[in-house]
Amino acid sequence: MTRTAIARTHEPGRSVFRSILPGDVDWKPFQAFPSAVRLAVILGQPSEPGLYVVRVKVPSGVRLMPHRHPEDRIYTVMSGVFYIGLGSQFDGDKMTAHPPGSVLVLPGSTSHYHLARSGEYVTQITAIGPLGLEYLDADDDPREHVLNPPGGTNVGTNR
Repeated sequence: MTRTAIARTHEPGRSVFRSILPGDVDWKPFQAFPSAVRLAVILGQPSEPGLYVVRVKVPSGVRLMPHRHPEDRIYTVMSGVFYIGLGSQFDGDKMTAHPPGSVLVLPGSTSHYHLARSGEYVTQITAIGPLGLEYLDADDDPREHVLNPPGGTNVGTNR
């Protein structure tokens, strides 16, 4: 019996080997995160349907307040210690610490929060897009502060 290999590409139009070295990672601000947090797209287009891989770099002391994503996510801790808590209220006492190499599976729509408690951390997130992010309290959403500055007029929403 002869088997025919069927190639399944994870990124349309890309069928050749590719390597991304740490120095090639392009860190950028992401409007849905606090201003000091950086995001790098490693693979895919997070805003579109399909597989995507991103990295998130959070400096020491920065919190990501309770939020949720509609998509299931797989987090891999690349460096630092990733502190995460589950639930709709931020509670530093209920967070768990995950060292480099840890893998976390977060089902879609699970309310959670993060803290860079013991220094900067970097996580890599693998998911099927489009990426969604909803803060449980609109006052925690950095997009709201850009779009609706205090004393300003409502210019719409970017979600």
